[in-house]
Amino acid sequence: MKRLNLIAAGLGWSVIERHGVKSVAGLAFEPSPSVFPAVTCVAQASIRTGLPPALHGMVANGFWFEDLRKPMFWEQSANLVKGPRVWDSRRGAGKKVGLFFLQQSLGESADAIISPAPIHKHGGGMVMSCYTKPAEAAHEIERLRGRFPLWRYWGPLASPKVGRVCTDWFESMLDIADVDEAWLYLPTLDYAAQKYGPGSPRDEAAFAELCRQLERIAGICERRGASLSVTGDYAITPVSAPPARPNVTLRREGLFRTRTIAGMAYPDFYQSGAFAMCDHEVCIVCGERRDEAVKLLLATGEYDLPGAEADGLDGILLAKPGGWCEYKWWTDRREAPDYASHVDIHNKPGFDPTELFFFGRGTVRGTHGRSCLVARAGA
Repeated sequence: MKRLNLIAAGLGWSVIERHGVKSVAGLAFEPSPSVFPAVTCVAQASIRTGLPPALHGMVANGFWFEDLRKPMFWEQSANLVKGPRVWDSRRGAGKKVGLFFLQQSLGESADAIISPAPIHKHGGGMVMSCYTKPAEAAHEIERLRGRFPLWRYWGPLASPKVGRVCTDWFESMLDIADVDEAWLYLPTLDYAAQKYGPGSPRDEAAFAELCRQLERIAGICERRGASLSVTGDYAITPVSAPPARPNVTLRREGLFRTRTIAGMAYPDFYQSGAFAMCDHEVCIVCGERRDEAVKLLLATGEYDLPGAEADGLDGILLAKPGGWCEYKWWTDRREAPDYASHVDIHNKPGFDPTELFFFGRGTVRGTHGRSCLVARAGA
């Protein structure tokens, strides 16, 4: 029997309760505990390994690389996720596995892969592209479906309808490289809930769009004789307070250092004793003076310790409920680095949800990261 495992971003149990719809596309949903930190890369790594973050090593959407003395976000090598894969036994028995739009999937032990991979041009802008395995599949799918609209996948033009495009590419890849077990990620619910808030009209429309996408995917599975399971990765909660700015505090106290270039303050990680790597509600304090920095931040009253849920993980703090952690270290806009007001997920040393607004000018209305209940259905 073939099977599809679908990961739906932002499908918390609170979404199902709010709509009073316990069944979608023939799938009966039930609550299930999330992993902590409840963010994309951590959740996906735990789902594909069956391990907690302390063992698979993915503790946020980014890493602090001590040897390089820098944080790096949204790197895509599968080697970043340690441990066995839950599909190893099936693949060892000769079954084929496909990964579609999962993070850290490049170089993975899979037979078919689709991952957004734009080419950034030296003069600015980018060439829209997806990495595929087999490589020639990208050209064939683009011929049938057109180029993947990455501007709809993240940024101020992101749209819940991009899930339709993900499904188009997924279905076309199945015709090229049929697999026995597939893993598909849909970001459909992510944008509206963060940008406009959970329960907003835009968020309600995004849920209706996800239901339509699930109906279509259930039909694809039925035609191919495949079972379907769906799980959320985190629940998005309303933002009701200004963001916490741990790096502003660490810089003021001399633990985080910067260097000024053309009037702009860039990080000097080589001389910094501590830095807070921010990711939604979570910040991970890094550096040889980490313990001192954690005590300093806790003394401000803006943060909580996660407690037992962070078993085996060090230096993690949570913004107080209703807030989130912003990576910025400046308070004067004139000091902002050149990448601050742009969509630049790889250069920014922290996750920046304000990229959902043009020039980063907007108010984030939804966030995630705390342990929560997610919705799960199927085998």
